Amino acid sequence: MEDVNFIIFAQKEENMKKLSIIEIKKRAKDLGLNPAKTAKKGDIIRAIQAAEGNSQCFDTSNAASCGQLECCWRPDCLEV
Repeated sequence: MEDVNFIIFAQKEENMKKLSIIEIKKRAKDLGLNPAKTAKKGDIIRAIQAAEGNSQCFDTSNAASCGQLECCWRPDCLEV
C-alpha cells in the first residue's frame, strides 16, 4: 500500500506547476485583494493564504514543516 501512496503523491507533484506572477496577482484580485505593483511574490502569496484562511507559511522558516503536501504554492515554496 505504501508504494501505491508514493505513486499517487509523485503523480500529484508532477501535475503541480509553479504559478506565474500574473497568475498569482489574478488570484489575489479574485479574492478581493489589491496587491501593489511593487509587491513581492512572497508577500502576495502570504496575503492569499491569509485570505483563504490558511497558514501564512510561504517562504518562511515554517515552510519546510508545514505538512501541506497538496498546497498549490508547494512547487514555488520548495524552490525558495
